[in-house]
Amino acid sequence: MHADDTAASGAWTALRGPTARTRPARAPRPAPRAAPGGPRRPRGGPGGLRGLHARAKRAWDRPLTAYYLVLGGSLLITVLGLVMVYSASQIKALQNGLAPSYFFRKQLLAAAIGTVLLLAAARTPVRLLRALAYPLLAVSVILLCMVQVPGVGETINGNTNWISLGGPFQLQPSEFGKLALVLWGADLLARKQSKKLLTQWKHLLVPLVPVSFLLLGLIMLGGDMGTTVVLTAVLLGLLWVAGAPTRLFSGVFGVTAALAILFIKTSANRMSRLECIGATDPGANDQCWQAVHGIYALANGGWFGAGLGASVEKWGELPEPHTDFIFAITGEELGLAGTLSVLALFAALGYAGIRVAGRTEDPFVRYAAGGVTTWITAQAVVNIGAVLGLLPIAGVPLPLFSYGGSALLPTMFAIGLLIAFARDEPGARAALAMRQPGVRWKTMRRRVKKRPSGER
Repeated sequence: MHADDTAASGAWTALRGPTARTRPARAPRPAPRAAPGGPRRPRGGPGGLRGLHARAKRAWDRPLTAYYLVLGGSLLITVLGLVMVYSASQIKALQNGLAPSYFFRKQLLAAAIGTVLLLAAARTPVRLLRALAYPLLAVSVILLCMVQVPGVGETINGNTNWISLGGPFQLQPSEFGKLALVLWGADLLARKQSKKLLTQWKHLLVPLVPVSFLLLGLIMLGGDMGTTVVLTAVLLGLLWVAGAPTRLFSGVFGVTAALAILFIKTSANRMSRLECIGATDPGANDQCWQAVHGIYALANGGWFGAGLGASVEKWGELPEPHTDFIFAITGEELGLAGTLSVLALFAALGYAGIRVAGRTEDPFVRYAAGGVTTWITAQAVVNIGAVLGLLPIAGVPLPLFSYGGSALLPTMFAIGLLIAFARDEPGARAALAMRQPGVRWKTMRRRVKKRPSGER
């Protein structure tokens, strides 16, 4: 090539800029910086699972977790209970010559009144709750005594534990006795702890155990063994939260167990219920009819149920489908998925109650939250255990779920207490204060007041 051609080519190249062939190679990108805790792990490996677990744990440990669990769990249980009461009670109402929605309307009215009680309990100061403990206990004892007065108390399904209020409405004082024992026992133990008396066994037992036995005796006079079991669980729960030593706790448990065995052996009805645990045949005299047909209902449901309203056992085969055995109808119509959902809601409610009791610094709140949690979880275990054939049929409703206004009203008041206690945790109070109306958050995490609509 001529020298002039070579020079022209070089000048043209300088004018165009570097071509694809002559363009210099890019500098390699710098390696990503390692995380402060070490090298980053792949998302799909153990590091990803650990990260997911850490995020879930942080979300679970947020200050408002217990508040939302109590509020959301109780609301879902109540609403689902209303749906199942309507579905399970239609045939029973028609058999009694009533409108199909008769039991549902009564339960809806009780839920409306219970909502008012829940909101009132959630707004009631702790000082007022402690002041109401003794009057509520006195009223409960008087009503339990009135049940045994001839002409005042009513006998339903062999148990004399009801007082007629006129018309179709009855009152079961033993349900309010649970709430009275929780509030009074919490106030008693809190006052003794403030005086540092709970280190002595006599102050742990007296007068908590004698008063509890008084309530238990009055309830047992009416023959209600199921409520007696739940009330005993509340007593043991209060002693456990109070830190009773194992020997003392075991002694109280042993005495109550011995009394329970005595009451069971002296009643043919209770003995027959005990014999129906795990039964797969109704028996010669159909003494296990209810227990066996409860299992049939659960078996008919399968994985996802026969459909809402499509139960077969509620057509006269299963007694009390809308009260004691509503969980069986739920399993038949909503299947295993429905029953597991109910169990998960009660488990979340129990966890939230334990968390509230464990994080508070107020002794009264700790004892009251522990008592309410023991009450609801123990009653749920007794009811569901009887439906599954693992426990004797005790005749107690499923909390917030079964039909019965006398059971629903004090339970919703107790849920209101848990909501108030969960909201009053130090972290929860701070988190709720940040969400006040009229306050918004900017990206720099600075609180800014909203401007009025006419301001520029």
